[in-house]
Amino acid sequence: QVQLVESGGGLVQAGGSLRLSCAGSGRIFSSYTMGWFRQPPGKEREFVARIGWSGGSTYYADSVKGRFTISRDNGKNTMYLQMNNLEPDDTAVYYCAAAVRAYATVVGDFGSWGQGTQVTVSS
Repeated sequence: QVQLVESGGGLVQAGGSLRLSCAGSGRIFSSYTMGWFRQPPGKEREFVARIGWSGGSTYYADSVKGRFTISRDNGKNTMYLQMNNLEPDDTAVYYCAAAVRAYATVVGDFGSWGQGTQVTVSS
């Protein structure tokens, strides 16, 4: 398994931006499909975005398409989530995750998880 640590969360006003980072260690980071999930207060964890092992394939939830951008730097063993035009509904704990499966999009597809980072968007 790969060990994952998120950073970059915080409090931001609606319309603002944040960039989350996910640092990986352990087994070869570049061999994994990577994803971002979030868990709003009182709700289940939901898919946000996914990026393929080479960074050439990305996929987004409709709710963030056009506002969020997922990327990765395999040389630094790090994945990113650039979040622009944030809305109060984006408030959640954000998790990064790693999967062996190429087109993973559900929680059960991902075998390694970070501890999460809180993002709070005020109106």
